[in-house]
Amino acid sequence: MPELPEVEVVRRGLERWVAGRTAAGVEVLHPRAVRRHLAGGADFAARLTGQRFEPARRRGKYLWLPLADTGTSVLGHLGMSGQLLVQPETAPDEKHLRIRIRFDDTEGTELRFVDQRTFGGLSLHDTAPDSADGLPDVIGHIARDPLDPAFDDAAFQTALRLRRTTIKRALLDQSLISGVGNIYADEALWRAKLHYDRPTATLTRPRAAELLGHVRDVMNAALAAGGTSFDSLYVNVNGESGYFDRSLDAYGREDEPCRRCGTPMRRRPWMNRSSYFCPRCQRPPRVGP
Repeated sequence: MPELPEVEVVRRGLERWVAGRTAAGVEVLHPRAVRRHLAGGADFAARLTGQRFEPARRRGKYLWLPLADTGTSVLGHLGMSGQLLVQPETAPDEKHLRIRIRFDDTEGTELRFVDQRTFGGLSLHDTAPDSADGLPDVIGHIARDPLDPAFDDAAFQTALRLRRTTIKRALLDQSLISGVGNIYADEALWRAKLHYDRPTATLTRPRAAELLGHVRDVMNAALAAGGTSFDSLYVNVNGESGYFDRSLDAYGREDEPCRRCGTPMRRRPWMNRSSYFCPRCQRPPRVGP
């Protein structure tokens, strides 16, 4: 699933190619693509037609396009395989094209939502009444992400140490810190030399601050590389893949030597996912007295 760097790459593309343009026509080609818009596809298309898009915004793994002067936004979640592509109007339709948005200008491009697995989607939502950032109301519970200038480091460190959970579970808790998923959690924990099952209560404030620094570093590095693409399911708005997968230190490197100490990396099942770690650099916590 795309995490913060991948969604930010898409947001930047939308800001460049879609902001300021007006929807002239909307086609919903698959009902699941608008299942979070409870009024249905016809209502989604009718309400969006004629609206002008403001610059795209993001909170964690969610992005949205505010509609000018309406107090409403198009909220997008990419799910496992969703793609927002800016394509020439003459380009052939993608096999898994779900939504098409045409514009009222002469630039010759349109916005397409393509989703093979149909876990993602678009929907219209009102702005949360108390949100200074124009956050759609349905994602008001999502915490700020570590690249947000308003992220409160001290509050995060305190909340992290008070949680009765383990460190990787906390990093993936989007109500505590948003945008971090399985890949970048493993990468940050490897950099911090922390095992994924270490209890958060055992982290000192300096260690929590250090971990947060590694989370930021790995996300900024991934963002500079255009994100992580293991297959064609994640691409930016121009259809290009990211290449941070070439720089991964932990994720996907089972049995390969740790880049720090040479010990073979291990993979363990974890919450219907996998965790990758170095058994020497990231020693598991002690169990029992």
